[in-house]
Amino acid sequence: MWWALEKHKVPAKYITLIKDMYDNVVTSVRTSDVDTDDFPIKIGLHQGSALSPYLFALVMDEVTRDIQGDIPWCMLFADDVVLVDDSRTGVNRKLELWRQTLESKGFRLSRTKTEYMMCGFSTTRCEEEVSIDGRVVPRKDTFRYLGSMLQEDGGIDEDVNHRIKAGWMKWRQASDILCDKRVPQKLKGKFYRTAVRPAMLYGAECWPTKRRHVQQLGVAEMHMLRWMCGHTRKDRVRNDDIRDRVGVAPIEEKLVQHRLRWFGHIQRRPPEALVHSGRLKRAENVKRGRGRPNLTWEESVKRDLKDWSITKEPAMDRGAWKLAIHVPEP
Repeated sequence: MWWALEKHKVPAKYITLIKDMYDNVVTSVRTSDVDTDDFPIKIGLHQGSALSPYLFALVMDEVTRDIQGDIPWCMLFADDVVLVDDSRTGVNRKLELWRQTLESKGFRLSRTKTEYMMCGFSTTRCEEEVSIDGRVVPRKDTFRYLGSMLQEDGGIDEDVNHRIKAGWMKWRQASDILCDKRVPQKLKGKFYRTAVRPAMLYGAECWPTKRRHVQQLGVAEMHMLRWMCGHTRKDRVRNDDIRDRVGVAPIEEKLVQHRLRWFGHIQRRPPEALVHSGRLKRAENVKRGRGRPNLTWEESVKRDLKDWSITKEPAMDRGAWKLAIHVPEP
């Protein structure tokens, strides 16, 4: 770790301070009965320290500096590594390179947590397995990465369902308060806007949503809001009346706001910014398979701009764009 700090030209006085923090460190484990005897810690970073994430990222960056690829072919977030290639042979080659590099520096590439997903964008078939040091890596149709669910067909069905479940989990954690008739309904709505809706819309700015996705989110939200007000659909209370009571705008409108806000961020970035590398565009002069092609994010943005009768030119002005896409609460 010390050589990595020196490589990043961290001042010597700070390196000395960090060394003092890791010198002769002891800890104990607290149980329901008593605390264990102190025992020394000789390897690893301090758990719970605000400095540990920075130190880990710094060391990882230095260890893998010579083998990192361009985005999106290689992406790192803390100890999560994504390697992308257009063939299984290429993935195997990258995995072996990363394994050798990390293990030569005292790290270990997890055999049990490593998974791979093959996107079916090509009709080419390959019988070769993906493996690490002779151990076959399990293939998944979907997997979770940084809170989002990825699918091999590039769809968002699993991610939408996952976000709805996350919203319900947040709602149930506070259901004693949200369903309490003594709590003002406007206060319930404020809690929903602060804790529940953000959980449902996490990562939604990158979704190319279809009508059924929007309907799923809207149905889940109205169930929550009705129960907060002590009503069900049998009471025949209009959705707009429920929203006015709690002061919550439709989640489908907030979803569009999030997507257009992210679109504004991208528009204001220079063309060489890395964020542009993640934008998918339809290839020209390429024979497509049968059926309707998958909806892209840019097509969703164009639809949003058309439905809201706004142009993309104001996006270059952050303040003007914020006003143009703002969705007020009732």
